[in-house]
Amino acid sequence: MIQEKQSNIYIIGAGFAGHEIAEEIKSKGILGKVVAFIDDDPEKIGTTINGIPVYGPISSIQSILAHTPADEALIAIPAAGSEQLRRIYTILQNTKLNRIRILPKLSQIIDGDAHLIQTREITAQDLLGRNQISICLKESLDYLRGRRVLITGAGGSIGSELARQLLSGGAERLYLFDHGENSVYEIEKELRILQEEGVGEKATIVPIIGEMQDAHYMNFIIRRLKADVIFHCAAYKHVPLLEENPIDAIKNNVFGTKNVVEAARANNVPRFVLVSTDKAVNPTSIYGASKSLAEEIVLGNNGGAGDFIVVRFGNVLGSRGSIVPLFTKQILKGGPVTITHPEATRFFMTIPEASSLVLKAGGVVEGGNVYILDMGEPLLIRDLAEQMIRFYGFTPEVEIPIRYIGLRPGEKVNERLWSEGEQLESTEHTGINRLERIPRFTETIDSVLEELHSICFFHPDTAGDYRNRLLLRERLQRYLPTIRKAQNEPIY
Repeated sequence: MIQEKQSNIYIIGAGFAGHEIAEEIKSKGILGKVVAFIDDDPEKIGTTINGIPVYGPISSIQSILAHTPADEALIAIPAAGSEQLRRIYTILQNTKLNRIRILPKLSQIIDGDAHLIQTREITAQDLLGRNQISICLKESLDYLRGRRVLITGAGGSIGSELARQLLSGGAERLYLFDHGENSVYEIEKELRILQEEGVGEKATIVPIIGEMQDAHYMNFIIRRLKADVIFHCAAYKHVPLLEENPIDAIKNNVFGTKNVVEAARANNVPRFVLVSTDKAVNPTSIYGASKSLAEEIVLGNNGGAGDFIVVRFGNVLGSRGSIVPLFTKQILKGGPVTITHPEATRFFMTIPEASSLVLKAGGVVEGGNVYILDMGEPLLIRDLAEQMIRFYGFTPEVEIPIRYIGLRPGEKVNERLWSEGEQLESTEHTGINRLERIPRFTETIDSVLEELHSICFFHPDTAGDYRNRLLLRERLQRYLPTIRKAQNEPIY
C-alpha cells in the first residue's frame, strides 16, 4: 500500500487557537506535521512552543520557506478582521504553498476550544466586508443552557450556522426542523461529526422533516417537542423567483409563519425569535411584503406568557443563492461578472456574525420589539465584485469584465434597515439596537390576512379568488403601497 506523503504545515498565528490546532495535528499523527508557527508578535518570534519554532513576521514568509519548507498554511487567528486577513492572504498567495486553510471567526470558537475539524479552505467571503463585532458567545448563550431549542429552516444558511454555534451553548436538545430532506440530513451529519471531534457539548440532536404550512402538524409537533426557544429562520427567500411565484411566497412565508407562531403561543413556548430582513422595509417585492407581514404576525402575538421578537438585518455573505456564489461561478468561467445597477449597494454581514448576534438578541431582549443588527455602512456591489475578482488572481475589467444588466423584478438599488420617521435606540448590548417603530397598518394583522387567505387557500364561496396573482398584488398594495406592479403578470 502506498502511503500519501504527509504535509508540512505552517500555522499562521501563535496564539491559543494555533496551540490547540498544533496539538491536535500532533496527537493524530496522520494529518501532517506542523513545522513552524508564523506570527507578527516580536515577543513570540524566536521562541518555541512545544518544540515548534516561531518565526516571523508574516511578511517575511518567502525567506522562511527557503530554510523551512512547507506545503500548506493554516491561518489560526480567529480574532483577525477582514483587512488583516486580506493582508495575510495576499502574502500567502504570492508563495508556492499548495493550500491555504482558515480557522473560523471567534463567534464559532468558545473558550479557546479550537478544533482542526472546524478549519476549511479560505474563501472570498472571509476577506470581504467590514470587521466583525466581537461577541462573547459563551456568555450570550448562557440563557440556552439546559434548554430545548427548535430551529426552523435548520438546513439553510442562517439556520445551520445557528445550529453549529448552539453546539457550544449547553442546550439539552437541538431540534433541526426543515421541509428539505437533504438539508436536514446534511446539517445533522455535520453536527454529529463536529461532536465526535470534540466540538461543543453533548446536546441531543433531533432531525425533523416537516411542513410549516400544515397548521395541525405544527401544533402537534411543537406540543410534543416542548421547546423553550424557537428561532424561526424558515422562509422562501429568492426575490426574482418569488416574483414569479407570489402566491407560494405568501402561503409559505406568511401563513407558514402564522402556523408556527400560533402553535408556539398555544403551547406556551417562552421565547420566539423571527429572523427577518431589510427587504421588509418599504417592500417593493413580494418577498419583502411576505417578511413585512411575518414581522407583524410575530409582534402581534405578544401579551401572553412568551416573548416574541423580530431580529432584522441585511444580506449575509456566502448564503445560498446570494451574489457571492454567483460572482464566484462567473469569475471561474472567465466572466463577465454581472451587476444589476452601477449604484447598487447592500448591507453585508458574514453568516457566523449574523448568527451569533441573533443568538445574543434572543437572550437579552423583551417581547414585542424589533431589533436591528449593526450592519455598518452599505457596500457598493461593484466594489464587492472587484474585490472578489482580485481574490481569484485576476484584474477587474482587464481580465474579467463587469457588465450591468438592470434591476431584476422586485429589486431595489439600495436597501434600508428601517423606515423614514422611525429611529434606532441603542441597547447595552454591542451590535444590537431597538427600533422605535411606526405602526404599519391601521387594520389588525388578522384582517389583512383574511383578505389574502382566499387567494392562497381554496374556498368554494370565493373560488374566483384562488391563485389570482393580480388580486394578490392589488390587496397587498392596499396595505403596502410600495409594492411594485409586475409587467405583464398573468392572472393565474
